[in-house]
Amino acid sequence: MSLLETRGAVLIRGFTAWTESEFASVVKVISGDEPLDYVYRSTPRSDLGRGIYTATEYPAGLPIPLHNENAYQRDWPMLLFFFGAHPADGGGGQTTLADTVKVTERIDPAIRNQFDAKKVMYIRNYREDVDLPWKVVFQAGSRKEVEEYCSRNDILFEWTPQGNLRTRQVCDASSVHPTTGQRIWFNQAHLFHPSSLEKRTRDALREMYSDEDLPRNATYGDGSPIEESVLQEIRAAFSSETRGVEWKKGDVLILDNMRISHGRSPYKGKRKILTAMARPFSACIGNTLARA
Repeated sequence: MSLLETRGAVLIRGFTAWTESEFASVVKVISGDEPLDYVYRSTPRSDLGRGIYTATEYPAGLPIPLHNENAYQRDWPMLLFFFGAHPADGGGGQTTLADTVKVTERIDPAIRNQFDAKKVMYIRNYREDVDLPWKVVFQAGSRKEVEEYCSRNDILFEWTPQGNLRTRQVCDASSVHPTTGQRIWFNQAHLFHPSSLEKRTRDALREMYSDEDLPRNATYGDGSPIEESVLQEIRAAFSSETRGVEWKKGDVLILDNMRISHGRSPYKGKRKILTAMARPFSACIGNTLARA
């Protein structure tokens, strides 16, 4: 763990016979607790039980941009674990990483200050046929459960005339690391904003929905639009610090979720990477959450 504290990422390699069960044990031993459940979801994953999930199940031909897990929330895991159950057998599929501290330093201070002053508003519309439905996102079976979750977490919600759910939540754009004391860029405005989509998908959504009705969007916390030129500068900062991890069977990758951003390159063939989250942290409380 001392290496993780100094570098922010550790790769354990050479245990090619390890299975999902061994991975679950590694997560529990290193984190000192059971893995976290994935609630208030933003991407499709399969729940394999015991806090183990598949990594985001996006189409193989599309990259997943660099991000910090759950940075669109006020609570997030401090530790992320990945397991190379089956590296891509047709090539590609690297897990991309970036030092978020260095990314932060690359972003113009004027941009950082503006985001810190205004914060970020995440706007989501949940439908059965586009993106993720609310029952999946909130892992809930009733509207009452969703409303209670939103009320506890200061998320504004409304049920549209079509019976769909719309939520809005304002979160900080950066946060102070509880161990290092560094203020780190920590949000997903560059992912939630429609400019993150490839052009064909973006144009199709624009034809179908108004800005308010898009499956997901990001604005400044006061509701004003984020300039696309600013978002491009943020993406360029991430790109400049990007490194790739070539998976080998049995690899376990451990990340400090605030210090290291992660993503995925396109791939071919079969690929199965598992993931788990641990050590919950609350920006509102300012410390690691204790288990009930």
